[in-house]
This record gives sequence, structure tokens and C-alpha cells, in this order.
Amino acid sequence: MNDVTTWPPLFVVDVEGNGANPPDLVEVAALPIRTGRPDTTTARHWLIQPPRPVTPFAARVHGITNQQLADQPRWETVAPQVHGLLGEAWICAHHAHVDYRVLARHLPDWRPAGVIDTLRLARATHPDAPRHTLDALIAHTGIDLTHAPARRHRAAFDAYATAQLLLTLAAHHAGWDTLRDAAVAPGLPGHRRPTGDAPGLW
Repeated sequence: MNDVTTWPPLFVVDVEGNGANPPDLVEVAALPIRTGRPDTTTARHWLIQPPRPVTPFAARVHGITNQQLADQPRWETVAPQVHGLLGEAWICAHHAHVDYRVLARHLPDWRPAGVIDTLRLARATHPDAPRHTLDALIAHTGIDLTHAPARRHRAAFDAYATAQLLLTLAAHHAGWDTLRDAAVAPGLPGHRRPTGDAPGLW
């Protein structure tokens, strides 16, 4: 049984962009996992006015319009708050390399302890699932999103859904170390190289 209460500090994060390439952030959510559950009382959520407009395609996906962002702070104002909250904790996201790389580009001095990917974890835990998108896994695992904030494709909702998915998947792993080995992709912070004898000349 995976004792979630023994995990290191961890935030489930989700970001939404303006549709540009590379994307500018328009929304960030960070939901801590504390005492084995999502702590919605200390979760944080930011809307950000991007330097470039939100594209029509992006607005159709997440529903955030340029009008909604017109009076929101710029990233320069929000960045110290995001960095200060996340600190050196672990982060988790679905398809996590996307969220991590966008955040890392916007926070060049940020060094998370590691990056848990629920997509990678779900593929290891439920290889028989028809698909491993967040929507498909919500349906496959039957997680309860009755109390999720906002709507699908908004950062707060997706962070909450990913947190519930993470805890559901964690129940299939013996402990933090086995979960970490299944969920951290090579090349991302927190990945553990295989242990063993150092290679020799022969």
C-alpha cells in the first residue's frame, strides 16, 4: 500500500497558453498534495495577461479570452509568486514535460526536485486502457470530479483532475520509490539512473 502521507512536498500543476509558439502563459494552477489528499484550501491559481494575444484556437480550447485577461497582471508580477510557492518541491502534471518545459522557460532559476508524469504512470499502471488522455483516464478509473473547480481545460480543473488521477494510480504502487521509477521520464528532474556496477574497461 502506497502511504501518500510520506511523500515529499509535491504540487500538481497545470498551465494554459495563448496558442503562440512558443506559448505565453495565460493561466497557472498549483494544487498541493498534503496528508494524502489534494489541499484545495492552499491551492493557488493565476490568470496572466500575455504579451501576445490569445489565438482563436486557444480560446476555443480553454475558454480564456483576451477580454478576460485585459486587466490581469503580467507574468513579471506573477512569476515571483509562482516561484515562491513551488520552491524546490516535486511537481506533477499530465503529459508533464509540456507543463514543466513551459514553466521552466518562464522561471529560468526554478529547480524542482522532480517531475511526476501521470501519463507515463498511467501507461505503466493501466496498459490495457483504451487511451491515456486525461479524459479517457478519468472515464477508465472512474475518479470523482464532483468538487472540481471551473471546467475542463481550465488550469484549476485539470490540476484537480490530475491530482485525483495521481492518487488513484498511486494505490497500485508499493511506495514512493516505485511510483517515481514508473512516473519520471529520462531527462527530467527526479529521474533515477539504473543502479549497478560502474562500467569497466572490459
